[in-house]
Amino acid sequence: MPIDVVAERWRTPGCATTAYLNHAGASLPTEEVLGAVIAHLEVEGRIGGYAAAAAAEPRLEVLRHAAAGLLGAAREEVAVTGSDTQSWAKAFWGFVLGGGIAPSQRVLVDRIVYVSHYMAILQASRHVGFGIDVVESEADGTLSLDALVAELARGDVALVTATHVGTHRGSVNPVAAVGAAARDAGVPFFLDACQSVGQRRVDVEEIGCDVLTATGRKWLRAPRGTGLLYVRSSLVERLQPVGVDSRSAVWVDADRLELSPTAERFEEFEVPYAAQLGLAAALDHVHALGIDEIERHLVAQAEGLRADLAAVDGVSVVDGGRERSAIVTFVKDGVTPSEIVAAATAAGVSIGVSAAPYARLDMTATGRDEVVRASPHYVNDADDLARLLEVVAAC
Repeated sequence: MPIDVVAERWRTPGCATTAYLNHAGASLPTEEVLGAVIAHLEVEGRIGGYAAAAAAEPRLEVLRHAAAGLLGAAREEVAVTGSDTQSWAKAFWGFVLGGGIAPSQRVLVDRIVYVSHYMAILQASRHVGFGIDVVESEADGTLSLDALVAELARGDVALVTATHVGTHRGSVNPVAAVGAAARDAGVPFFLDACQSVGQRRVDVEEIGCDVLTATGRKWLRAPRGTGLLYVRSSLVERLQPVGVDSRSAVWVDADRLELSPTAERFEEFEVPYAAQLGLAAALDHVHALGIDEIERHLVAQAEGLRADLAAVDGVSVVDGGRERSAIVTFVKDGVTPSEIVAAATAAGVSIGVSAAPYARLDMTATGRDEVVRASPHYVNDADDLARLLEVVAAC
């Protein structure tokens, strides 16, 4: 069924105060998400954190099943983490510590790679000595499949990494084709799905990734401090994550520990249970609406906004790509992106700036220091978008 925007706004308290168009940063939670968080904190206040955690465990097990269903994965392949970055660090460093990358090998990255992912790769390269090669992009900024295949044919590739949707432009990388190329070369494929999970269909089997990372706070509309990590069961034993504890491993004797044989080896004992229960409520809502219907709605909404922005004098939409997401990025002649965001904030419109330090490879290549980022969700109505257009036109 088509999404009832009026009903979704009604169940989202933040819609009453702001034209909120910054869901790619941190989205607005529903009343159900807020209620789940608050209710658990109240239980902790009555019976203590340990007893409250034990009472919540059945619900959190449902959460893991819901996350696996959303990603097209098996339950044992999904871990609940604190963020996309935490997911990436645990999986990537687990791959490094598991001997996945030799000093003579290379890691391939795409040009729209996000800052925290690239910094983890850069930091590890300084310790291990492996090389980092950036795969060439097409003119529209998406990863060049021909260039990827050529890099893989050179050999010595330990890992392929790619970004599904960049934080700073709305184009969508051809990740299923990336997965097929990596699989043909026998190379593991790690996917950054931080900006795609929750706004479009993401199926790990169709994509062919071996690791996927995501966050709760963006398109899933969950609390901050929540994330998801998928690790293919055939790869999990090769990953030795840092920071293990009694949740992720068993202390067998003085000389030995045994890591969980599942993705649970990436989880931790001390976590924000209230936030995770908020994530559970958010995932329930995604499943209730249907991810395919969410994607259909957001793609149509974002394309309409792009067309309206492009009609404003002096505005250039800079997303690129044949397939685009609900992230809409643009610039305006004679006005800095920061000035547009400041004007929008003063008018009660929430948008954001994507700056070079967060996507340095791509933004350096395009010669931009920053762009305006508007990211509408299904809680936004025509009036929200009209208010944004008025601000941009007046700048």
